[in-house]
Amino acid sequence: MAQREDEDRGFDQAARDFDRLGRHLWQPIGRETVRRTEPRTGERVLDACCGTGASAIPAAERVGRDGAVDAVDVSEPLLERLRGNGAHLPSLRAHRADITTWEAGDYDLVQCVLGVFFLPDMAAGARHLIARARRGGRVCFTIWRRGAMVDAGRRLQGALERVTGIAAGERSGHLVDRVDEPDAFADWLRELGLEQVRVTEAPLTLPVSEEIAWLVVTGSGFVAALNGLDDAQIDRVRVEYLRSFREDGVEALDATTLIGVGTRA
Repeated sequence: MAQREDEDRGFDQAARDFDRLGRHLWQPIGRETVRRTEPRTGERVLDACCGTGASAIPAAERVGRDGAVDAVDVSEPLLERLRGNGAHLPSLRAHRADITTWEAGDYDLVQCVLGVFFLPDMAAGARHLIARARRGGRVCFTIWRRGAMVDAGRRLQGALERVTGIAAGERSGHLVDRVDEPDAFADWLRELGLEQVRVTEAPLTLPVSEEIAWLVVTGSGFVAALNGLDDAQIDRVRVEYLRSFREDGVEALDATTLIGVGTRA
């Protein structure tokens, strides 16, 4: 529970820079997901863990005035930005809620972009979301492909260790680490009960300038790692983190995703 609360606070803190990073990262991934889920005019869509609308907004554009997109997130600061970003879309409805307790259903499409692995129980959370779709409705989960964005996390952790002198503990095994390749992801979606499963590998490379490299921290859940540090420590972490990219000549980050789409039996 404490880890979940830290993650939620992290996204609250990231709201300021979430959209700035979104132009480079969240929005391309959201648009590619919506291209695969194909929302249609008049459909009802649930967009879980919606952030500032990277997938909810293009979905709302597709369903039009006769459709509806319920965009759900636990972070009110992110939702405030979504409401501003999507103010021109009458079909877009933002809700602050825990998606694992969301009871509305009978959606034509349920989509969750880079969010299912943040749920307390990934498998149970995925099943709950699948149950929100109507029979024959489409369900989509987008996750990082194995290795994607890992380098940024390792460099941030190294910088934290050098500044604080505290070594990070080993990450405990997570379900997402076992399903983050196309075949394994497709098998998992079938195990959850989805039919006609299609998994698409969506390559994306994030060019790394110093501005974008730091936005990857401050505009994402990575920012939670800075909790408890004072401003001087955060600045030292930033310097160490960016130095590691320069010294190793790293100019890009792998941001490839897996987009899994199936239908509810």
